[in-house]
Amino acid sequence: MRVDARETHAGWYRWEGDDLFLSLKVQPRSSADAIGEPAGDHLRVRLTAPPVEGKANAALRRFLAKLFDVPPSRVELISGELSRLKRVRIRKPGHSPTFLPRR
Repeated sequence: MRVDARETHAGWYRWEGDDLFLSLKVQPRSSADAIGEPAGDHLRVRLTAPPVEGKANAALRRFLAKLFDVPPSRVELISGELSRLKRVRIRKPGHSPTFLPRR
């Protein structure tokens, strides 16, 4: 098996070139927007927004954009639009938060 040096991953995150893919377990209607601990193959994310009419998804995109120092347009919801389990792609993150292991 050949491993591409540009691709690294561990359970809840994966790098493909300059793009970061995250597997998240989102808890809406929390008391604060925050990153929690990894839970198996997902990283826990708490959001104050309710899971109504896409509000939590929009809040998630804004929250991740701020954490990774990118415009919200570079945060793409790949799957899980109607689920708490979501996959997200962040195109060329400008910053790596402390919860993300170094490459």
